Amino acid sequence: MTTWGQARTLTPSELHQNVGETFVSHWFVVDQDRIDAFARVTEDEQFIHVDPERAADSHFGGTVAHGFLTLSLLSPMAYSALPRVEGSAMGINYGFDKVRFLHPVRSGSRVRAHFLLTAVLRRSEREWQLVYDLTIEIEGAHKPALAATWLTMQVVG
Repeated sequence: MTTWGQARTLTPSELHQNVGETFVSHWFVVDQDRIDAFARVTEDEQFIHVDPERAADSHFGGTVAHGFLTLSLLSPMAYSALPRVEGSAMGINYGFDKVRFLHPVRSGSRVRAHFLLTAVLRRSEREWQLVYDLTIEIEGAHKPALAATWLTMQVVG
């Protein structure tokens, strides 16, 4: 397992040698300010996200992050953990298979991602598709916040 701060640069062919490797991001705090900002931008201001008093009476016992906020944190988590691809001109979010929101992220929680590299597929002379099975861990929780299969594309040259 590779923890954050140990991200390294690999050639596209070296990526194949890392299939089966898990990369772990650093912790991110999901505080009320982050939740409120996301609510404003997405126009999803449901009380369970933005009203601490009313949310305290819900089955969550307080405000919780939007599932899509948690999902959106994968980008900075990936930057902190995943290997860089030598010669990469850009990385592209290609999509997700099976996104599941498994446990609410309470305001004030710390979360981090675990990325298991499951496949490296050459799509063309310049494109490499990378597939990660991932979870977002909530510090101290018995279940992850979410699980997904993430497909990314690295364009080299």
